[in-house]
Amino acid sequence: MSHPIPTPDELPGDLPDEDEPGTASPLAADADAGAFPAGPPALEATGLGLRYRGGWALQGCDFRLPAGRICGLVGPNGAGKSTLMSLAAHLMTPDAGAVEVFGARPGAPESRRRIAFLGQDKPLFPRLTIAETLRAGYELNPGWDQQLAERIVAQGNLSMSARVGRLTGGQRTRVALALALGKRPDLLMLDEPMSDVDPVSRQELTGLLMAEAVEHGTTVLISSHVLAELDGVCDYVLVLASGRVRLAGEVDELLDSHRLVVGAHEGTGPVPSLAGHQVVELRRTGRQVTALIRPEGELGSGWDVLEPTLEDLLMAYLRSPEATALLTPSARPGADRRLPGVSA
Repeated sequence: MSHPIPTPDELPGDLPDEDEPGTASPLAADADAGAFPAGPPALEATGLGLRYRGGWALQGCDFRLPAGRICGLVGPNGAGKSTLMSLAAHLMTPDAGAVEVFGARPGAPESRRRIAFLGQDKPLFPRLTIAETLRAGYELNPGWDQQLAERIVAQGNLSMSARVGRLTGGQRTRVALALALGKRPDLLMLDEPMSDVDPVSRQELTGLLMAEAVEHGTTVLISSHVLAELDGVCDYVLVLASGRVRLAGEVDELLDSHRLVVGAHEGTGPVPSLAGHQVVELRRTGRQVTALIRPEGELGSGWDVLEPTLEDLLMAYLRSPEATALLTPSARPGADRRLPGVSA
């Protein structure tokens, strides 16, 4: 079906300049539909830092995200999640260190073609209809998938003639995701994408997003405060706190390297039987002690040993910023790209 698009004079504003950092928009860069990304990692940061007036939003940030992963980006408010994504999307310039997108600087034409970034504000032109918005995506992105974009819109029972400015927050999110996925990027960055979507639509859109990512080998970096949503969806995690990386790597390997132990202990001092292990977090309820540890050998008797869930793991590191950071080998900058990561 052919849909008209307004002339430049009819547009409600200028489109962002490709050569200048600016407002994040899923229309902002060309797409390059491609096969499973190979070679360099999707993202690699070394000593990355950005300073605001009040201090460092990111400082000494080092990590590597291999291509083809679905990575959950987790951290408290102010941890630097949005800043990290904005730096990778070339919407900001670092004050220290560097970040690369598939081995190239974020502002390079090849990087812009391969990424899509959907920020929290989900900027769209309010005076355009949905049809005109998708047509703009087609005009700006050579690898545009119109069929996919229209399918995402249709699943929300939205009229193509509806104006974006009259949509609800959840409906705007659906249109913005249609633009981001229709671009067929190699790296899709989503900053709290489902925050204004109802539970039913959230489940549907998350399932669609993951299915498309797996089918096309798309690397996904998705931030969320709802940790339960990441369990069973992400195979990689990146945890930020106070602008630094606290935890990064494959979910299965990180879970395998930790144990949740429950036992009894009198008093409030150190627990002698845990002294030989790396304690990430220790909590007390009366005489009961619950600890997330990185075991260093055998545990003594008297402990119930459980496998932690992803939420257990993430919450422990978020509540314990003083815990020693852990990056699996594949998450460390400069890691050998020929080998898969193994547990630390």
